[in-house]
Amino acid sequence: MNSKLTSLFARRSIRKYTQEPIPAPLINDLLEAAMAAPSAMGKNPWQIVALQTRESIDKLAFCLPNGKMLAGATAALLVCGDINQAHDKELSFLLQDTSAAIENILLAASMLGLGACWLGIHPREERIEAVRTTFCLPEGILPVAGISLGWPDEEKEPRTRLQAEQVHFEQW
Repeated sequence: MNSKLTSLFARRSIRKYTQEPIPAPLINDLLEAAMAAPSAMGKNPWQIVALQTRESIDKLAFCLPNGKMLAGATAALLVCGDINQAHDKELSFLLQDTSAAIENILLAASMLGLGACWLGIHPREERIEAVRTTFCLPEGILPVAGISLGWPDEEKEPRTRLQAEQVHFEQW
């Protein structure tokens, strides 16, 4: 691994957290990182719901069958996209833009010493509808993913997952 990329390789999905709260300025740092992501034609269709109370985090966990780690999280982010703001109102652009924002959040969290885990919502209709209803999302707002956040209560080594057989130079 190239040592200049250590921050990137150190980003791992963390599912166990201490109960120490995350200060509001760090949540703001994550939101700034999210919105520094590239976006098709600079449309920035992301909309983010910051969850910082136990009640709100538990509501998100109830909507996501694989969100058990949210029970230990001290914060969470619900990353959504506004289809009316997306480039050409295309779902594909909305998903690309919000995914870039999500990855920025995950990398920033790791760099700030926080643990985080990406929880998919889209394309599962039952999850989308549960989140829409629970968090009163307006028409045209698509929940894409949740992100559990907390101070890590587990350690994972940096790693690369390069698989040379999945790389093709010049042509397939």
